[in-house]
Amino acid sequence: MERISNYQLFVLTMLFQIGTTIIFGFSSAAGRDAWLAASISTGLGAMTIGLYLALMKLHPGLTLVEWYPRQFGRWLGTPIAWMYPLLLIYDAGRGLGDVRDLIPTTILPLTPQWVVLGIFMIMVAYALFCGIETLARLGELWLPVLILLFIVELVLIAGSDIVQIERLLPVAGKGWDRIMAAAWPLGVTQSFGETIDFAMIWPLVKRQDKIVRTTLLATVVTGSFIALLDAVAVSVLSEATFSRSIYPLYVLIQQINVADFIQNLDALGVMYFLTTTFFKISIHIFAAIYAMQKLTGVQNSRIFILPATAVVLYLGLKMAASVLDHIETGLKILPYNLWVPLFLVLPAILFVVAWVRKLLEPENTESRASGK
Repeated sequence: MERISNYQLFVLTMLFQIGTTIIFGFSSAAGRDAWLAASISTGLGAMTIGLYLALMKLHPGLTLVEWYPRQFGRWLGTPIAWMYPLLLIYDAGRGLGDVRDLIPTTILPLTPQWVVLGIFMIMVAYALFCGIETLARLGELWLPVLILLFIVELVLIAGSDIVQIERLLPVAGKGWDRIMAAAWPLGVTQSFGETIDFAMIWPLVKRQDKIVRTTLLATVVTGSFIALLDAVAVSVLSEATFSRSIYPLYVLIQQINVADFIQNLDALGVMYFLTTTFFKISIHIFAAIYAMQKLTGVQNSRIFILPATAVVLYLGLKMAASVLDHIETGLKILPYNLWVPLFLVLPAILFVVAWVRKLLEPENTESRASGK
């Protein structure tokens, strides 16, 4: 069985949670207060992930799709468990749809979509055949590069003399309603709720006693990173441009111009996006095929890799008629219809059932021992 270290868990969690946020922006509906909405989302997201971690503690050694049959029984728990790999495949298709929409509108306008997505999914499939250990080692190599590039980007933005901190003021000047609307439910479910994927990976971590601390630390660091990025974007682009842009962080990089020499760094933003999206889609599919292996009882999960990647490729190509339809679905349809029920409601119900049964276990044990 493959195993990953706690540092590798930290790296994968960060890259997964950053995902497509690094190019689309986060909580842009909150305008200049997007950084504040991102901070609130991080707090609520950490609480949500804490729920998943509590469920992990109540089911030591078991994965997400084994929790439900354990508590609800085979006939009810198994159908519920099957909803998760199907959702993860769908979410992977949405991530690939993001790639489909960005690449032609930025650096490869004349390249057919199926060529870009086909090559991308070949790389994902190869990584999945190599296994979670290889994917984690690749993450170890990439995360420091990502952080270094981010620092360089901040230095170049400062050197371009385009930052206007006053654009962030007044804080919450238009009230808290739009801030909370941006934080809930989309801000919580989009990156942090999806971390339920890692309930399929946590049993593979070598040091089980450090999973809680590692995962929550990665969540806080990711949230701080996103909030800082949003604050920089607003202070450079202005609230109006930040809110209207489909790819605000891509537009942010376009503003870099140091002495009319260092400029046109668009490819840097696209590289951010492609690499973090690669990890997010790969983890989505890995969790899905591992879940299917657990639910079907097959010996090798690799038999699911090619069918799963083919389905994701099809979804990525056919997901929506346009980028606006794609974004509209993510903003208004998915949060309450899919993500809130599967990321929050069902895990909360499962936790209550598991916790109550855990409380009753000593009574049952004593009853059996006394012959009652």
